[in-house]
Parts: sequence; C-alpha cells; structure tokens
Amino acid sequence: MKEKHKDAADALVVQRHQQENAFNKLGEVKSGIDLLNKINKDNLDTLNKLDAELDKLLSESGVEFDEGNLSVSEDIKELVDTKCYKEQTFTIETLSIFNDADNISWSEYIKSVREYASVNNIDLNKDPFERLLSDTQRSEIEKRINDEFTYKSANCDKYDYMIAGTCGLIGGLIDVLFVGAPDESKLTKFVDGQADKITEKFASLLGWDKTKPEARGSDTTASAIGFLESKFKINYDQATTYGDNGTGGLVQNLSTKNHHLKSLGHSPDIIGLFFSILNQFTNTSSFISEGKIVTINTENSELIGSNFVSKVFCGFANWFGHIMSDWAGSSGAKGRGTGVPIPFYSMLQLFDVGSFGQNKDSFAKVAVKVFEQGYDARHGVALAIPVLTTELLIRLSWSIKQKCFHGKAWSDCIPSAGNPELRRMLLVGHGSLCIIDGVDAGIRSGGEIVTLLLNTNLIAWVRFGSLALKEVTAWYKVGSVDIALINEHLDQEYERLLR
Repeated sequence: MKEKHKDAADALVVQRHQQENAFNKLGEVKSGIDLLNKINKDNLDTLNKLDAELDKLLSESGVEFDEGNLSVSEDIKELVDTKCYKEQTFTIETLSIFNDADNISWSEYIKSVREYASVNNIDLNKDPFERLLSDTQRSEIEKRINDEFTYKSANCDKYDYMIAGTCGLIGGLIDVLFVGAPDESKLTKFVDGQADKITEKFASLLGWDKTKPEARGSDTTASAIGFLESKFKINYDQATTYGDNGTGGLVQNLSTKNHHLKSLGHSPDIIGLFFSILNQFTNTSSFISEGKIVTINTENSELIGSNFVSKVFCGFANWFGHIMSDWAGSSGAKGRGTGVPIPFYSMLQLFDVGSFGQNKDSFAKVAVKVFEQGYDARHGVALAIPVLTTELLIRLSWSIKQKCFHGKAWSDCIPSAGNPELRRMLLVGHGSLCIIDGVDAGIRSGGEIVTLLLNTNLIAWVRFGSLALKEVTAWYKVGSVDIALINEHLDQEYERLLR
C-alpha cells in the first residue's frame, strides 16, 4: 500500500510539472499572438499612412486613378519586390508528453512517469507535497492540523470543574443508594427482571410456548432457560470437579455456582467466543484453574454445516444461544442464580497471586468468591447505570455550556472525545464517582476483601482508569500530532466520498 501511495504521489508531481509547462506554453503562445497583433497593427497604420500620402501626391500631380483598371505595370512590379522584406517567424517548442493513462496499465503508466521525470530532471525522492502544495496551502494545512489534530492541554475554568464534580456526585449517589452489593441492589433486582423478560422473549422467537409452564404453575423463566439449554447444547458445560458432568479432578473447586466463570466459553466477550468455537471444533473444554488455563477432552459434538464457514457460524449461534440461556441463571438454580460473568471478568482468575483475608486467598480465588455471590453480567448492567448517567450528564452539560455561555454554533457543541476540556471534565466526574464508590465500599466492607469488591463498582473504576490513561497520554503528547484522530478523520472523508 505504501509503494502504491508513493507511485501515486510521483504521478501527481509529474502531472503538476506538465501542468506548469502547459501554462508556460500557453503564456508563450499568448505572447507570440500579442506580438503578431502589434506588428500587424503597425503595418496597417503604416499602410494607411502611405495610402494617404499617395492620394495627396496623385492629387497634386493631376493624376487621376482609374479604379476600374486594376492592372499593375511591370515598372511598378519591379519597385514592389517582396523579396526585399524580411520575414518574421516565431517558433514554439511542443510539450513533452507520455502515454495516455486511459489506454495502458498502472505499471506501464508509472514507468512512463519515471521516464518523463528522468528526461525532465524531476527529483522524485523529495517530499511530493513540497512541489504539489503552495505556501498558502501548506500554511492552511499546518494550521488545521495544529487546531484539530494535535494533543492539547485542557483549559478548563472553575465552572467546568464544578459541573464535572456535581455530575460525578449525582452518579455516586445513584451508585450508593441504588446499586451496592448484588443481593442488596435495587437496580440489580430491576435488571434481573428485565433479563428474565429478554430470555423469555428470545426463547419465544425460537418456538418456546409460555402458556404451557403457566398452565402447570411452573416458573416461566426457568422453563425458557431449559428450552434454550436443550436447543443450544454445548460440550463445555461441565459443572463439577468430579462426577458424571465433571472434569475428573482437573479443575479445582468447580461447582454450579462458578462454572460459568471458570469455563472460558461462557464469557460474553471475544475471548469467550474464541474458546467456545475452539472447544466445539476440537471436542474440548477450556477452564481457568489456579491461575492456569486447563483444557480437557469431552464427548464428540458434531457442528452443523457443510463447510468450514457454515460450521463456524453454527458454533457462533450455539455460543450466543447458550449465553442467552445462562445469563439469567440456570434452569435448576434457586433464587436469581449465577449468570454469566461481566465481559473479561474471567481473566481476573489468571492473577493467582497475593494473600487476602482470614483464609489467605489469592486474588484469583477472591474474584471467584465475588462472582459466586452474584457479581455477574446482570449486576454489571446495574453497575453501568450510574456510570452512564455521569457520562451523559457531563457531555450534555458541556454542550449546553458551549452554546449558552461561549455562544458557539450547535455544530461546534458536539461532545467529541478529542476535546481536551471535555476529556478533563469526564476524568474529574468519573473520579468523583469512584471516590464516593470507594469510600462507601470501604465503610461497608469492614476490612473484608470479598465484601469490599462486592460493593465496588468495577465498571466505574474501569472507565475512570481508561480516562486517566488518556489524560496522561495527552499530557505527555501535548503539541504532537494525534495520528489516530487523523486516521479517523480520513476514514470519515473516505466513506463520504464513497456515498
């Protein structure tokens, strides 16, 4: 791709050279035409003057000119000898051209470009934009890059910090009052109900009949989960360390409360999708046990499909359908059960280090215990509500301030992530949320690590960490070009041109 861009730039340089030569040649032609017009005008003036003098001499000599007789005598012909006049000619050299690009291949065209450059002493090793852009154009581009595509330090005023802190306080209050630990969270209970409805709706789309369990007085959600489990069977659903549906002792402390966490194929993220398809293709099951990835052989399971692509699609459908059955808990679980983990939460099991609590558990074991007490994807949705509230309030407040306080046009009030002031406000707002969350979790924990993590808003801390990393990066790169932002802009322009 880089070589093709270089060829295109060389072609543009040569075309610019031809264009400049063409303009110069047009100037030569115009100058020659102007000079010829001047000579012609001078000749006409001289001829008119001679004609007037001739009429005067004829009149003074009494000679009458017979307009009907246009014959010229030999004496007159000798006097008017055209050979005595020097002819004036103007020579203009033709332009140097090469093969027409419409009738040759790209490689042949570039070859012609190179030959033309060699004949006309064009240096193609220099930066092509030095030749292609004028000084004014270069200045305009440099100004735009400096204004729009460079890292800048935030220039927030006191109102920006007050707005950000207030929005973070609102998010923190929502987190403390309505989220908290999974078994006490009002929002988690609400999300649990919505998850049950979504699971039942998904099952009904695939043929599940809700009226049957209702007629029996059974739990409709458990019936929908059982229907999906039977429809999307997978081979990596072992739930115990030993037994018929166990791992033969290869995965330690595996139970129905944590097998969705320890089994990598149950993770609702790209890692879970990868291991799910891998396990279905290779008839294996992958777990994390004691900080290591453990793979066991399972019974054969034939994926539906006539070729590799169709089998991969079938594997994806199995993974997604099984996630939809498990994220609301298991069909035989009591209470809310344990659903699937928060995306990428299962990776915490790889950090089998440290010694926490009275039992001196490693961080990996602490993460498993936290999951077993309901810290799953449904609780993760509840955790995201105060984070999303803080985010939207800050962005909305920033837009209103830009419009009403600074008097900018609405088109300039779009809360773009590249704006340094907005980036700083988001950092302050989410930092305020995390401070409130951390203090609340610390008070509730009583020094117990599991309780501390159960009351901690993981989503808020991840968002704050990502914003802090961006802020530190921007602070370090102040004045340098943001290549990612330029590429994003170029992609948008490319898509616009394709419409």
